[in-house]
Amino acid sequence: MYKQKNKTHLEKSKHFAQPILIYLRILKESFSFAINALINNKLRSFLSLLGVTIGIFSIIAVLAGVDSLKQEIEGSLSGIDKNTIIVMRFPFSTTNIPRWKWQQFPDVTYDEYRSIKRNTPNLEAATFVMQVPLKVIKNDYASVSNVNIASITYEYGDIEELQIAHGRFFSEYESDRGSTLLVIGDEIANSLFGSAEKAIGGKARLYGRKFTVIGVLKKQGAVLGDYSKDNFVLILTNFARRIYGDNNRTTFPRIIIKPKKGIDMAEFSAILTQRFRLMRGLKPDNVDTFFVNQMKGFTNVIDNITSVLNKIGLIISGFSLLVGGFGIANIMFVSVKERTNLIGIQKSLGAKSSFILFQYLFEAVILAVIGGLIGIILVFLFFRLASQFTGDFEFILSPTNMLIGSVVSLVIGLIAGILPAISASRLNPVEAIRKGM
Repeated sequence: MYKQKNKTHLEKSKHFAQPILIYLRILKESFSFAINALINNKLRSFLSLLGVTIGIFSIIAVLAGVDSLKQEIEGSLSGIDKNTIIVMRFPFSTTNIPRWKWQQFPDVTYDEYRSIKRNTPNLEAATFVMQVPLKVIKNDYASVSNVNIASITYEYGDIEELQIAHGRFFSEYESDRGSTLLVIGDEIANSLFGSAEKAIGGKARLYGRKFTVIGVLKKQGAVLGDYSKDNFVLILTNFARRIYGDNNRTTFPRIIIKPKKGIDMAEFSAILTQRFRLMRGLKPDNVDTFFVNQMKGFTNVIDNITSVLNKIGLIISGFSLLVGGFGIANIMFVSVKERTNLIGIQKSLGAKSSFILFQYLFEAVILAVIGGLIGIILVFLFFRLASQFTGDFEFILSPTNMLIGSVVSLVIGLIAGILPAISASRLNPVEAIRKGM
């Protein structure tokens, strides 16, 4: 009795496995037929590959390019806490206040900075920064033009966590006095003094004054094109105030504030806003004449910009990929028409419709996937070549983007090949042979 039950169970298993084996064999034979068809029609296969390759190349290049740009921006901001607040007359993001109105707001002042430092709870550090025009810095041996100059107070190093490679940063005493001292970038140090080590204690002329170099920043490399701290010169705000005054609209003064960790940021921002309103004597019905911008809001703006760039790039690339898909579909219809006689013979010899369907579907999918892989390889080679010309800017081709390219090419192959494959599988064998003769 036990043997009989076991025999019945085995027969059921074989009966269940048999259809699976048949379909696997059909898939294998269909795949072989598709490969042979592609090899025998090299020019046709190449033209079909070309459209998909260009489409996938465009999509992956856009995704990877935007990802690379985003990482570069985030990397340049990595030294700044996202809770850092920048108070100035400009907003980071959209606001209900009309542009013409906030452009007339007064700049933040040095006195407001000092008051905020003294009277704001849970404040770890605050610095007053002025952006001044590009200048030429020189010494007795060399000069550097178009130098980025930022005037800061001594707390700036605590907020952005600047890395000093040689020497030191400004002290509080030097900051208050507005001493003629410099902290310079690596590129400036090498251009003027030959090396960062030799720069310490060196003299350089700026604004017609002789400055002493007390610190050299650690080499950063290129960030967003030419913007890099390697080409920066840091001077003290109180010196810049003597040169430009306190009411110069071109200096874009701002107060950068770093709150203590773990505090309620909404409450801190509200207290900060109230402090500024009191200092400026604003009435309850008056709008704020300043903006309390959080760095987190700036990163959100960056995310929105990169998202828009992604969408625009994908739409443009989608048209290219659409052309590639139509190219595959067109080639497959031509292939079905040319091989009508062969399809009739295959069916008359017992080939099932599913065999014919898979044969042509595989041919379309293989074309699309190979085209996609070539597109991904071309993006990789293009990025490697581009990296040689962009210095320290790093192009990133992530596994996610490669997976997206592979999946998209597979889907394009399925969509482009399904109609030609269905039309081939539905051909009547007798009519197919007659039409092909």
